Amino acid sequence: MNKATGNKYLFALILVTSLFFFWGFVHNLDPVLIPHLKKAFTLTDLETSLVDFSVFIAYFVMALPAGFVMRKWGYKTGIVLGLTFFALGSFLFLPAADTMQYPFFLGALFIIACGLTFLETAANPYVTILGNPETATQRLNFSQSFNGLAATLAPIVGGAIILTDEISPKALAAMTPVARHAYLVEDAATVKGPYLVLGIVIVLVAILFLFTKLPDIKNEDENEDSKIAHAWVHPHLRWAVIAQFFYVGAQVCVLSFFIRFSTVSASITQQEAKWYAGAAGLAFLVGRFAGTYFMSFIKPNRLLAFYAVMSMLLTLVAIFGSGMITVYALIGVAFFMSIMFPTIFSLGIAGLGKDTKIASSLIVMSIVGGALLPLALGYISDQTGHIQYGYLVPLICFFVVFVFGWKKWSPKEN
Repeated sequence: MNKATGNKYLFALILVTSLFFFWGFVHNLDPVLIPHLKKAFTLTDLETSLVDFSVFIAYFVMALPAGFVMRKWGYKTGIVLGLTFFALGSFLFLPAADTMQYPFFLGALFIIACGLTFLETAANPYVTILGNPETATQRLNFSQSFNGLAATLAPIVGGAIILTDEISPKALAAMTPVARHAYLVEDAATVKGPYLVLGIVIVLVAILFLFTKLPDIKNEDENEDSKIAHAWVHPHLRWAVIAQFFYVGAQVCVLSFFIRFSTVSASITQQEAKWYAGAAGLAFLVGRFAGTYFMSFIKPNRLLAFYAVMSMLLTLVAIFGSGMITVYALIGVAFFMSIMFPTIFSLGIAGLGKDTKIASSLIVMSIVGGALLPLALGYISDQTGHIQYGYLVPLICFFVVFVFGWKKWSPKEN
């Protein structure tokens, strides 16, 4: 792709890259929501993992419909529809807080995630084709870096607004029923402001997309039917789906439970933990930019394998260590997780031609790992009484990512 063509797509690339920040921001409010809802509804770790289940099950349910919309009506339509779901789910947090019913919060999160499914199904492959194919993985990592910026800001901003003064379960139980209800209503209402503002901003972004002319790039063979079975014959795609399933599960386990983990393993308060969660987001951001740079002279698959090994070593520290070293280990894991999603995605769709869009949907469907694997972490935590032992789950996940990066990534196997 020549320089003139690259410049032609520059504004489209900037606009689409902004989406990575917005879905990164709402995803990284989940680590704040989990301890907040745990207190408000006196939940177990397994029950709080339903927050992640509600979010990531939407990817499994909506990925193929999103891919169908993209194939039939193009990327722009998919993006606008995704932003519409995103805004609607954000606004639903207001009545959810008023009703004080945990399932209503889960429903609002599910609707937001339906929108995010459309956005990720569109934005990830769109970025890879808005420029030189040889730099597609590097370009996608750069765009995903803004996801890391959001991961830095969301826990700090969200934690400052949503997390109220901590009160022990014993002190809460000692309150009169009237006082306890009043406290919980006031506590639940803290989510209204952030999600109302987020919903308004997303509406404005949707309007901007609606009235901006974007190139809808098509493959030469795009009018040919691209069946799931046809795409599934590619071994590197099958392995990318498996690797992405486990990677997303690992990311959600590490980041969503970060505040909860830190308060237990290092005996710090939630308000203190939110700053370390922000530091993990910053490490994620730095890791993305560093990874983008390293890919200039290191093959993406080899860098992916190395990052997976480092993540495994640091996760072992988090499991078997004690005190602040465990928190620092998880911050390190955030750094080394940073390139995994976009690199697996880009390697998985490499060389697929007319199968690219359906392959993108299949990889996005694998994000369901973020719904299922945190349930395992929560179950292990509840059964053992040690949330650190639950991090055996992401340890196994990083091993699968290592296998993909080291051996199973190449389309030449087809």
